[in-house]
Amino acid sequence: MSTGPQAPAAQRRWRAACPNCGAPVEFASAASRSAVCGFCRSTLLRDGETLSQIGQSAEIFEDYSPLQLGATGRWMGSGFAVVGRVQRGSELGNWNEWHLLFDASGDTPRVAWLSEDNGQFVLSLEAPLTEAPPPEPQVGAPLTLAGQRWQVAAVVNAAVRAAEGELPRPPRAGRVVELRNAQDEVGSLELREDGTPVWSVGRAVQLAELALQGLRTTAEGESVAEGRFAGRSIACPNCGSPLEPKLSQTKSMVCAQCQAVVDLPEGDAKALGFTAQSPDTAPLIPLGRTGTLTVEGEKAQAWQVVGYLGRCDIPDDTEDEQSFWREYLLFNRLAGFAFLVDTNEGWSLVRTLTGAPTQSRAGTQWQGRAYEKRWTYQAKTTHVLGEFYWPVRLDDRVEVTDYASADGQYLLSREQQGPEVTWSVGRTLPAEAVQKAFGLTAPAAQFGRDASAFKNSGAKLLVYIVVGLFLMVIIGTLIRACSSDDCQQYKNSFGENSNEYRQCRANTRGSGVYIPSGGSYGGYSSGGGSHK
Repeated sequence: MSTGPQAPAAQRRWRAACPNCGAPVEFASAASRSAVCGFCRSTLLRDGETLSQIGQSAEIFEDYSPLQLGATGRWMGSGFAVVGRVQRGSELGNWNEWHLLFDASGDTPRVAWLSEDNGQFVLSLEAPLTEAPPPEPQVGAPLTLAGQRWQVAAVVNAAVRAAEGELPRPPRAGRVVELRNAQDEVGSLELREDGTPVWSVGRAVQLAELALQGLRTTAEGESVAEGRFAGRSIACPNCGSPLEPKLSQTKSMVCAQCQAVVDLPEGDAKALGFTAQSPDTAPLIPLGRTGTLTVEGEKAQAWQVVGYLGRCDIPDDTEDEQSFWREYLLFNRLAGFAFLVDTNEGWSLVRTLTGAPTQSRAGTQWQGRAYEKRWTYQAKTTHVLGEFYWPVRLDDRVEVTDYASADGQYLLSREQQGPEVTWSVGRTLPAEAVQKAFGLTAPAAQFGRDASAFKNSGAKLLVYIVVGLFLMVIIGTLIRACSSDDCQQYKNSFGENSNEYRQCRANTRGSGVYIPSGGSYGGYSSGGGSHK
């Protein structure tokens, strides 16, 4: 009878006294060369049978991760234990890298890491790098390394914030190059300050499939891996109302009282920064509402709305019209995060990729499906509500390129902000499916979107655009003839305070009928997010 995941098979453990405080320090793996004393926080280096102090680690900041030292699990048929952690940080935020000790197999134990990656987890194994690392990798550029073709997703200078437990080497600051490929793999090249490269390759995993035991629990005894926790309350720095995030991954949230966008600190420190924002039209799908949706390639699951973003494009010319769209951040405790995107062209369900599509002169491909380029534009965030796993900023700006399949059913988006490129893939959804999934009773006009534009390209798309513009001019003329408000359709669909309605009113005052530009399906912005 199985009793669940077991700790890794016993190896020859080595124990010595900390040279600074005398407390016992134990090494479970022969591959570990460093440890942080749990009593005095000394960073220790192991050389044979000798321990020497080489530095002092900062205190681990409380980040409410569901993992902790001593947790065990199984992956690819082998058991492992969590024996160490490094907390790193860069301009993209802070993240954890958990050191995993696998069952003993052979003379050289595998060095493995479980780390965070844009709201997901990636399990990576270190491997030798027999070639010289690239001197100046460029974000978004292709790169060949370790016999594989990659795309450079991020290049950051990663600092060491803190460390604990048993590690394969002393933690050091350095430059980290993150790579992704068409096989949905993540490559990480760490160029340490001493010039030594560390290379690892991994894939996205869900915590549920790792059969984890010994995870952290809340005060009520519930596992933090459920995605929810209790006891964390921070005063809003704008109005003083209590902020009580519901998700362990939350990095930013919006105060329900004053709608200030607040950066949540690591641990229980006071929130230092906030951005004020004016009230906006309420989302069509209320925060906290749960609906059952099916992500492409996965089974139907219950998704809860935990965040809401209003976004728009930035026209190249002042005479061009803006497109506005809305993005709902969805959360499932086993599957992670997804985005439900609402644009003038229709609804779509989108997830981030850990890999990267293949790009060539013939087009872009992902998992055997070809995509055609539609638009490249700048986008910015105009309004936010709820909680987010990355630090959200009002007026965040990203460079976006949108793609669509020939039948218009599948969507691909590339977003670049600073030193990071993020890819996401999605599929269109009928408005009726969204209403049914979330049990919504709002007027059908507010959910109805014309998603047919996704299905046309080239000359065929141009014909539809011309015909559509002509019809809109005729309709606009009729509306002006029988209504005192030329923008009544936008008022009915999006609300009197919506960006669409306000933009329409501004245009009608100057030139008559408002004709939307069509815009894009939007995608989503990592807003920096977390590197690993």
